[in-house]
Amino acid sequence: MSTATHPTSKHPRNRQTASVWLEFLGSMNLAITLLVAIAVASVVGTVLQQNQAYQDYIIKFGPFWFDVFDRLGLFNVYGAGWFMLILTFLVVSTSVCIYRNTPNMLREMRSYRTRVQRKSLEAFHQRREWQVAASGIDIQKALGGWLSNHGYRFRVKSGDDHILLAAMRGRLNRLGYFCTHTAIVVICLGALFDGNFPLVLREAAGKLKPETRDLPASEVPAISRLPVDNPSFRGSVRVPEGTSANVLFLQMRDGYLVQPLPFSVEVKDFRIEHYTTGQPKSYESDLVIRDPAEAEPIEQTISVNHPWIYKGYAIYQASFSDGGTGLSLSAWPVNSAAAEPHVLKGVVFEDLKVETARGPMTLEFTDFRMFNINPVIDADGNEEQKNFGPSFTYKLRDAQGQALEYENYMSPVEFDGRMYYLSGVRESAAEPFRYLHIPVDANGGPQRFIKYNALLYDDERVLAVVRQTTDQSFGQVEMDKPVLQEDVVQSMLRLVARYRQGGFDAVAAMVESNVPADKREEVLEAYFNVLQTLLGELYLELLANEGVDIEQDFGAEEGLFLDEALAAIGSLGSYASPFYLQLTAFDFVQASGLQIARTPGKNVVYFGFALLIAGVFLMFYVPNRRLWCWIDQQDGTGRVLLAGTGNRHQRDFKEEFEHLCGQLDARWKTS
Repeated sequence: MSTATHPTSKHPRNRQTASVWLEFLGSMNLAITLLVAIAVASVVGTVLQQNQAYQDYIIKFGPFWFDVFDRLGLFNVYGAGWFMLILTFLVVSTSVCIYRNTPNMLREMRSYRTRVQRKSLEAFHQRREWQVAASGIDIQKALGGWLSNHGYRFRVKSGDDHILLAAMRGRLNRLGYFCTHTAIVVICLGALFDGNFPLVLREAAGKLKPETRDLPASEVPAISRLPVDNPSFRGSVRVPEGTSANVLFLQMRDGYLVQPLPFSVEVKDFRIEHYTTGQPKSYESDLVIRDPAEAEPIEQTISVNHPWIYKGYAIYQASFSDGGTGLSLSAWPVNSAAAEPHVLKGVVFEDLKVETARGPMTLEFTDFRMFNINPVIDADGNEEQKNFGPSFTYKLRDAQGQALEYENYMSPVEFDGRMYYLSGVRESAAEPFRYLHIPVDANGGPQRFIKYNALLYDDERVLAVVRQTTDQSFGQVEMDKPVLQEDVVQSMLRLVARYRQGGFDAVAAMVESNVPADKREEVLEAYFNVLQTLLGELYLELLANEGVDIEQDFGAEEGLFLDEALAAIGSLGSYASPFYLQLTAFDFVQASGLQIARTPGKNVVYFGFALLIAGVFLMFYVPNRRLWCWIDQQDGTGRVLLAGTGNRHQRDFKEEFEHLCGQLDARWKTS
């Protein structure tokens, strides 16, 4: 017995499966679900700043949540594969909906529904009847002219004993549904084209890989470079004044892609205006484009919200930063007896090798800021914004590759009526800066502090002061024990050395680890008294060397300076730098942050929005309304039944229907 099956027997099942899939893809439930998903994703993309450096996200969210958000693609929502997939499904779903419903909609627009029965019209909520002393033909002509005057198109259908006028107005209302659905498709296609969808596809195919290393653009491998004729992109580049660039950098997750340009952009001049507080007010750039296709360079000025559109490339003024400012520095030693600075020259974004007592180290200058606006509390306890002046940041890296980051202010900053040079230090960008406060001397500089700190490292001077102090102490008690006196001298020298390492805290830690608990307070008080005596003697010696008459001129100011200097010296251990860098002068160079975009899909999106506006207008402001006039002919008279319906705003249609009926009442003088 044969079990062969005819090929055609599968066709009904295939057609049924296709019908189910079409119904699912074109269903309103799927479209609404996709729209809600896009809305939620857009909220996330708005609340969470996109395409930032991954280190910033790690600092903000921590390693665990950073990994979770990264796997979900939340740091680049609009370029994530799942977002592109949702957009694609929405395009398919809406297209299927258009495909399935457009034929019915077009038939509905052309259909006047002339097959309606009188019994159906009598069941309408909006209906009215008249007995008219005129022939059916005359009533038909009168009603036809009346309907036309009110903007209704109509068709006439004659029966054996009746005439039907089927009228319709606002049939373009149905076209609104077509326009809105088509607009969604057009907008999504434009978004996919101008988004990262092509890049995602190329990366999935293994033809593209973001570069994660910090390399010059010329050294980036080909797999991380895009073609110059790439139809759609949005990238950024920092161009210092007087220089030019012909490539862009496209941020992609934790790496970047290089986008060559068919022309070069030079920043001829960059200007910035500030408010009185120092906050940026406005900024603009004078640009020069040199295009091989043009005989002469082309110049134009751009500013925020005023881009330059050149051959389909939109050039925006996006930001500003340092462009390689030259720095003149004094490196004051803080861990030696030397008190004279070394003069250094540096450039922001460049490195400088230096020799120190700890071996060779590298200064990596990372930024310069002309203005630093920070909140301060005034005398009345109110918070106000104050400009702390110029500052620069750098990293100090040792031979083993370990680095600390520093932030130094050029001008002294006032705190509680006292002036200090500020130098912040931190181990990583995840930490706030811890600031060293160097007190300012009478000449407005850090020299007195540096000299006083250097005295603590001058072993000969410290030994002389220690011996002088012990001689006075032993002399007062009339003791002559050289061995005991020498032991005291050595103990005091070790105490000073411990203080140099970490201030009074280091001394307290030494006492805690070496002295029994019941003796600690007594020993600690004795150590502090000895230290204060020694440090005070060294300070008086410094003042005397400066020419200060200690008997006449030593007052509260000198006492406050000593307290501030001792507090700063106690912080030098955690400062962990062999020198303090003071900025003495700078050659300010600014850089313009440009964003250049090529978005041909933008016009597609604009067209989609125009369709959307037209569709919404047609749906909400062009209501579809229908009237039927049924005329029964009886012995030279006619019985007229008027019925109507509208697809929206039933209350408005009721008022319109009553108004129309009022006109017919007045014409036929009957109700």
